[in-house]
Amino acid sequence: MNFEELKKEWTKEYPESANKIAEEQMQKFFSYMELLLEWNQKMNLTAITDPKEIILKHFIDSMTISPYIEEEKKVIDVGTGAGFPGIPLAIICPNTSFTLIDALNKRISFLKEIVTKLQLSNVVVEHARAEDFAKENREKYDIATSRAVANLPVLLEYLLPFVKKEGKCICMKGPNIQEELKEAKKAITVLGGKLEKVDYFHLMDTEIERNNVVIKKIKNTPLQYPRKSGIPSKNPIR
Repeated sequence: MNFEELKKEWTKEYPESANKIAEEQMQKFFSYMELLLEWNQKMNLTAITDPKEIILKHFIDSMTISPYIEEEKKVIDVGTGAGFPGIPLAIICPNTSFTLIDALNKRISFLKEIVTKLQLSNVVVEHARAEDFAKENREKYDIATSRAVANLPVLLEYLLPFVKKEGKCICMKGPNIQEELKEAKKAITVLGGKLEKVDYFHLMDTEIERNNVVIKKIKNTPLQYPRKSGIPSKNPIR
C-alpha cells in the first residue's frame, strides 16, 4: 500500500475520522504504518498487519480519546508498546506534549526512530517501568493514559501517581468493564481519584466494543504509591 492507497482506503472506509486529518498528518500515519510493518518483521510489535486493520484497530482506536485531550497539556502514555495511543495522538494534537514510557528497550528503539522520521517534536520517549519513573515524575502530568496494559486496580496504581490534582486518567478498555470497575473502587479512592465517567461505544461502524474510563484526580496520591516494581500486579489494591 502506498500513500495514495492508504488515503483512499481510510477516506472510503472511515470518512468521519479521515475528515479530521490534514494531508501532512495523513502522510505521517502512512510513514508510521510502513515503519511498524518493517520493524514487525524483526520483532513482535503487533499481531495486526493488514493495513485496513491497522487504521481501525490502532490509529482510529487511539484517536478515540482525543476529545479528552486539551492543547498545551502534558500527557503520559504508560506501557505504550508500539506507540498506542501516544503516537497517533501526537500526530493529531501537535500542540500537546507527550511522554511515552515502556519497559522493553527494543520497543524504545523503534519509537525513537518513529519520533525522528515523523519529526514529532512534541514527543519524548523513555525506557522505564511506571513504578520507577513515577518517583522522579510524580504529579507532573495533566493526563495519564494507557491501552491494554493491566486490569483497572493495577493500572490506576501505575497512572494516578503521575497525574496532577484536577488532572485525569483515561483508561482505554474493551467490553465488560463493570467487573473491573467494581474491583477498582478501593484503588480509585486510595490513590486520590474519582470516577468521572465511562464512555461506551462501538469502534466506528463495527461491532468492536470499547470503553474509555475517565478518572479525575481530586487529591494527592499517598507517597507510598506506586509501590515497588512488580508489587502492584502481584498484590493489587482491593
